[in-house]
Amino acid sequence: MKERSKRKTLDLLRAEFRESVLMAMSAIAAHKLRSALTLVGVLVGVFSIVVVMTVMRIMQNDIGKQLSQLGANTFAVQKWPGAYFGGPEGMQKFWRRPSLNYAQLVRLKDKATLPLGIGAEMEFWTGDVTSKYGETPPNVPLLGAMPANFAAKNYIVAEGRALSDSDIDSAHEVCVVGYSLAKTLFPFGGGLGENIKFDGINYKLIGILEEKPASMGDAQDNFALIPLTTGLNRYGRIWNSLTILVQARSQEVFDDTIEQVRGLMRTIRKVPPGKEDDFEIFSNDSLITEFQSFTFKVRIGVAVVSSIALIAAGIGIMNIMLVSVTERTREIGVRRAIGAKKRNIMTQFILEAVMLCEIGGLIGVALGIAGGNGAALFLKMTPTVPLDWAALALLICSMVGIVFGTYPAFKAANLDPIESLRYE
Repeated sequence: MKERSKRKTLDLLRAEFRESVLMAMSAIAAHKLRSALTLVGVLVGVFSIVVVMTVMRIMQNDIGKQLSQLGANTFAVQKWPGAYFGGPEGMQKFWRRPSLNYAQLVRLKDKATLPLGIGAEMEFWTGDVTSKYGETPPNVPLLGAMPANFAAKNYIVAEGRALSDSDIDSAHEVCVVGYSLAKTLFPFGGGLGENIKFDGINYKLIGILEEKPASMGDAQDNFALIPLTTGLNRYGRIWNSLTILVQARSQEVFDDTIEQVRGLMRTIRKVPPGKEDDFEIFSNDSLITEFQSFTFKVRIGVAVVSSIALIAAGIGIMNIMLVSVTERTREIGVRRAIGAKKRNIMTQFILEAVMLCEIGGLIGVALGIAGGNGAALFLKMTPTVPLDWAALALLICSMVGIVFGTYPAFKAANLDPIESLRYE
């Protein structure tokens, strides 16, 4: 008996809810222009949130791939931070630091016991590169490298060989090039053993790296590697600051390796006790964490601005709903006279406000995702659909509808039935 009564009550509530939804939809359809103008505010607020979050998610995924340039259990030591999101005034501290040089690299390699390998790189020159079969635009970087760099930076040789210790010791004029550069210089394949001219100097091609996916429309393997000592001899030993690449033996000793290298670098560079490091140490995880921290602040700022738009839209919805209550006073009186309860009236008006917000929210989500992915295609980045932000935006729309629809609904539900029937 109790179970039957409970089922009957549930069936009644479902029927009342279905009727309220249908009446809310009829009211919205009956005032199309007013409904459309009302939901524009919600649409704009949701669109601004979703489009920015879509673009940020796309950029985060793409830049995250770029920042993950180091190999497993690898970290870098250099003069400059791996990623910097501050103003120009903060760069003065880094400019004043002394450069990391080859002598410091040699001392570190002699003293460090925990690393599996230590390499270094330096950019010496950027310009055009020529071969017998092709020429590039003047945008190819010439990098000095060491054998340990290949494991430290996930360089995989597809053809030929990597740089060797003998290339470093003898400062051979040889080079290993990225896949895109090889395709430009040797469009019909081959190329190993051929000479390539950088900055007027011929280097023998000994290796070609595996292809890497493009990022933001630009090739990630349009570069050339020469022995670090060859570059230092050619361009001078105070040309730039080295980036030292250190690979730990395993994840278990990764932190210990960082601490050992940090202590040795402080000693080598004569950093006084108590003073901060005059160099930066970073890994893939630290770079990505710093980037996510920066984008988090941007997302918070966008959410605050968009929330203001949604609050304004909610106030507009409340005003329209109050007007609707006034216009439909007689209808409310008739419904109360034939048995409608206060909860039925409240449910109808709250659902009407929620549906207005949800319609605006759905359109805003669709336009936001389309706009964000349109920007991604323009920038030649991988599109994405931020389902979490789309769901959150629709949830916020429901909350706006409930919060700003409650007062008009309460006012409608508490109208005096007799006075409502007399209303003209």
